[in-house]
Amino acid sequence: MILQAIQHALTMSYSMGWEILWPLILGFALSGAIQAVVSHKQMSRLLPDDKPKTLAIAAGLGAASSSCSYAAVALARSLFRKGANFTSAMTFEIASTNLVVELGVIMAVLLGWQFTAAEFVGGPIMIVILAILFRLFLTPKLVRAARAQAEKGLAGRMEGHAAMDDMAVKGSSSIWKKLRSSDGKTATSHYFVMDWASIWTDVVIGLLIAGALAAWVPQSWWSALFFTNNHTLALIWGPLIGPLIAVLSFVCSVGNVPLAAVLWNNGISFGGVIAFIFADLIVFPILRIYHKYYGTRMALFLFGTFYVAMVAAGYLVEINFAIFHLTPQVRKAKVLEASISFNYTTVLNIFFLLLAVGLVWRFLRTGGPMMLKMMNTKHEA
Repeated sequence: MILQAIQHALTMSYSMGWEILWPLILGFALSGAIQAVVSHKQMSRLLPDDKPKTLAIAAGLGAASSSCSYAAVALARSLFRKGANFTSAMTFEIASTNLVVELGVIMAVLLGWQFTAAEFVGGPIMIVILAILFRLFLTPKLVRAARAQAEKGLAGRMEGHAAMDDMAVKGSSSIWKKLRSSDGKTATSHYFVMDWASIWTDVVIGLLIAGALAAWVPQSWWSALFFTNNHTLALIWGPLIGPLIAVLSFVCSVGNVPLAAVLWNNGISFGGVIAFIFADLIVFPILRIYHKYYGTRMALFLFGTFYVAMVAAGYLVEINFAIFHLTPQVRKAKVLEASISFNYTTVLNIFFLLLAVGLVWRFLRTGGPMMLKMMNTKHEA
């Protein structure tokens, strides 16, 4: 009986993994190409304050960066240490994990296009809310204390990955010429493999947790947790409980999308799903890194303000999508498909696996393994 239950959960995890394999490869290939032509070397100089224009630049640079939460947090600290405004650094961090192409592609495949649209609408909303909260409550004294702690250079995770974000192809050539060049292909392959190396554990853990929850937790338990029998209360409760579930799940980056699919199928509100996905930056491992990077007070401040911004963004997304009749009416995320057949998903997986093999082969032939070894090592800012 126990073995059958485990097999059921693993089968569901595997089938979900099969569904998102080609979007993951496509997303990271596009992300690698973007990072190959977008240099971060002078980024801190572009983020001197928290003016709207600066925050927009920070969001754009973040969206062109890695989706790994740990790398985003490490790079945000590096920017802060080099002189970037703290609010701008946090804006970059949010965009790096919530406005990246791979997240949108996976959400579209597993959850539906409405969730992808909601993510890219809600991300800027969350940034604006967070900027307002920082203006109101972030004191110069707290920033000075955070900077003093940041200057200690205590290691978190993916320090080397963050330090390697200046591998972009230099020069004034067009983007297409940069990508077609030997350096462009090499940089793309290096970013592709390093991004995979940085998030594969989160993806696997997320799939295993999602499979276990989908297979083992009864519908009645989910209904009670999400108040599915009371529509109004469910809408209010969803964005409040979503981030807290994320905190307890320990899963960040794109690895939380399969779990979001399970939550959606079992009754959490639309806004609750969006707030849950936003919460990859306040999971317990990330909070511990905030403590190392910025000290206890700033870690608590970030948790509180991020949580409020996530909840508020979830509510605003819920309201606006309802007004324009864009909220999905059917809960049919791809979670319960326990069988794999030869269909368009299989064809796309084969094609993109061949692409991945090509990128990995170039990575291996161009000094990639040595850089990969350095990815978790400490680098000075």
